[in-house]
Amino acid sequence: MPEIQMPKLSDTMTEGTLVSWKKKKGDKVSAGDVIAEIETDKATMEWESPEDGTLSEIYVEGGGKVNVGDKIAFIGGEGEEAPKKEEAPEKEDKPKEKPAEAKAEEKEQKKAEAKPAEKKEEKPSEKKEEKKAEKKPEAEKPAAKIDKGEEARVKASPVARRVAAELGVDLASVKGTGPEGRVTETDVRGAAKSKTKAVEASASPARTVSPAQKQPGRLPPQQAGASRIQLSGMRKIIAQRLVESLGPIPHFYLTIEINAASLMAAREELKSAGEGAETSKITVNDFVLKAAVQAAVKVPRVNASFDGDAIVQYADVDLGVAVAIEDGLLTPVIRAAQNKSLREISESVKDLASRARNKRMKPEEFQGGTFTVSNLGGMGIDSFSAVINPPQGFILAVGKVTKVPVIDGDQIVVGSRMSITMSCDHRVIDGALGAEYLEELRHLLENPALLLV
Repeated sequence: MPEIQMPKLSDTMTEGTLVSWKKKKGDKVSAGDVIAEIETDKATMEWESPEDGTLSEIYVEGGGKVNVGDKIAFIGGEGEEAPKKEEAPEKEDKPKEKPAEAKAEEKEQKKAEAKPAEKKEEKPSEKKEEKKAEKKPEAEKPAAKIDKGEEARVKASPVARRVAAELGVDLASVKGTGPEGRVTETDVRGAAKSKTKAVEASASPARTVSPAQKQPGRLPPQQAGASRIQLSGMRKIIAQRLVESLGPIPHFYLTIEINAASLMAAREELKSAGEGAETSKITVNDFVLKAAVQAAVKVPRVNASFDGDAIVQYADVDLGVAVAIEDGLLTPVIRAAQNKSLREISESVKDLASRARNKRMKPEEFQGGTFTVSNLGGMGIDSFSAVINPPQGFILAVGKVTKVPVIDGDQIVVGSRMSITMSCDHRVIDGALGAEYLEELRHLLENPALLLV
């Protein structure tokens, strides 16, 4: 049986974190048993054993990061031993070779150091003496400046000399403005002020300027009690994908308001009819998903992606559904959704969402997708704009159904309205094409009976 390697659980995954082992070394496992929990760049999920046998070796403990393809465990058959035991002799031989290599290196180093040592006896000592000789005259110069004889030779008025002594100003450093360069009282006081300003300027940056002020865009100083939360693999990839999306993809947005009265009436009718005792309830979101798929079938040019020098138009509508989980966001995909009924779409999305939240999804279930629907209506959001999930051509952002006053003939009545915003990749979808799709979507949602056919 082969060694078990870190699997590539998403198209962008290069490494994974082995969060924890669900089985211990020596446990018997069957194909399909959950043996570990792995965090990828998109989700944390349970990983099933690909083999029947015994978990003979665990090479990576819980919490360890592993590159895709590196071995993490060995599941052996009856009487089969892990390769680790065969590799042991090789590891024991290596320390024996190292001392011999070390001795050879030491001999070479001694030979190489012998010649430089002779040079170091001559030149470095000479250089040090030369440097000392050069530094001595320089060190003596400052002493000459403050020599009393030299200060006495400076032309200065008696008042200037008295003020200089009081303020601690070196007359030799003051440029005189009096007759024949004589230093006056004004010159001394001006020099004292300049010295004070220079001291204040050198001290003020350390006290008043923060690193954030010196470098715009950096974080401000941390508050007391603030904590630094390390990004999970999922949050890192979300951050990366958002930059990849909003940066190179030219977004534009189209918003429509749906008259949701008929939609809500259809939902209530299904509810009152019982919908079958053993079936789950069909929600407003299920209607929206079915309508989004059917509209894409009617306007197939939106079901596409930009690919360098071409636009790829897909034959199937692989519908991505945004699902909020603890660590971020997942988009499980309903494959070939155009072939599924309203009930089948409802059951599929509930199953996928449940397994996404319980870390039971398979990698192929959240990869791909030709476009995505994100619904925050259940969280009380009236309307919003979503970011396209590359390489998809668009994403729908669905708000809640709101009671609003509407004009019906000559009367103002209570109506139900729902906002839907379409974020489009302008390289794939133009304004007119996006408007055509949204018009079809509006028609289906305002006539929900068409979704039951």
